[in-house]
Amino acid sequence: MVGGKRFDLKKYNRLFVIGIGKASLEAGNALEKLLGDRITGGILLDVKKAKLRRIKSVAGTHPFPSIANMKATGEIMALLKQFDSRDLVITIVSGGGSTLLCWPFELKCDDLTVVTKTLMSKGATIQEVNVVRKHLSEILGGQFARLAYPATIIGLIFSDVPGDDIGVVASGPTVMDITTVEDAKQVMERYDLLKACRIPNCNLRETPKDELFFRSVTNVLVINNGVAIDAMVREAKKRGYRTRVLSTALTGEAREVGQMLANIPRRGEMVFAGGETTVTLRGNGKGGRNQELALGALPYVNGDALVLSCASDGVDNTPVAGAIADKTTLRHATRLKLDPETFLSRNDSFAFFKGSGDHIVTGVTGANVADLMIAARIKI
Repeated sequence: MVGGKRFDLKKYNRLFVIGIGKASLEAGNALEKLLGDRITGGILLDVKKAKLRRIKSVAGTHPFPSIANMKATGEIMALLKQFDSRDLVITIVSGGGSTLLCWPFELKCDDLTVVTKTLMSKGATIQEVNVVRKHLSEILGGQFARLAYPATIIGLIFSDVPGDDIGVVASGPTVMDITTVEDAKQVMERYDLLKACRIPNCNLRETPKDELFFRSVTNVLVINNGVAIDAMVREAKKRGYRTRVLSTALTGEAREVGQMLANIPRRGEMVFAGGETTVTLRGNGKGGRNQELALGALPYVNGDALVLSCASDGVDNTPVAGAIADKTTLRHATRLKLDPETFLSRNDSFAFFKGSGDHIVTGVTGANVADLMIAARIKI
């Protein structure tokens, strides 16, 4: 039973598990425990790997593609092309999949890295980045489903995207794409991409629009950041806080969102948000959107205020998950003569919080439901 729909395993000759993204290893391991020897085989492409009994585990790179990603993607594509109508393919789709599942259309891997870096540095949203990625790929934007046709596909979607558009999560490999080449061109023109990237050949590929390829595809949203926030709210209530959920689809420039969050909680209140902010690069420092959000909040926290932002996958474009901004952080910064505005101007939030000692370090969590944020005023 998946999403209320019944699949009779007796109808299939073979059952494969293919996982893409930062939640695929843990999810694949759980499926092995559930289905055991019913699984014929498969591949899990994550940022880490482990030894499983039935499914091959492969580690790739994130946030930018690599030859290792392409090699693993090539293995997946070769497997998909072998399927027939008596095969069942359980596909785990989670955040990070757009980078991990990498087979560029008429581009080199390094070219795709330049495109991705350029869009991110200019503050493009995840929706905009993935529109371009879909049309520069031979496996994203529903092309995974086309390659696997006529097999039956169950897509288990772990959303890391504000608004939970499953066609955006990992660039929708199992979802019929509603965007077109023209949409991708508009994004590229908006950010002057061709001039910025200096790529001589950047042809776009249309994603499959024939419903035939998707008739035997069932996509189910398994989890999103609302589940995580609900758990956070329950814990805060146990601890005596009044709670408020601001948004599960929060977007905007990270430093500006941080300033906003610093000013909204009332005394004794804990405000929660989930989503994905953006960072427009102005300098050449190191950090991620969660650290930049916390650094943007820091000049505005006062008294018993606190702002915390972290990546649910434990990796905020650096080996840390995020950072905390409160009066203790300010005290550390003052003692060490660390000026938040100076570090913000360089987009160097990682160095700031490394110096102050206020990073959040979780390690790779094996889950990815976008970013989680807390703004609070400690009850006295």
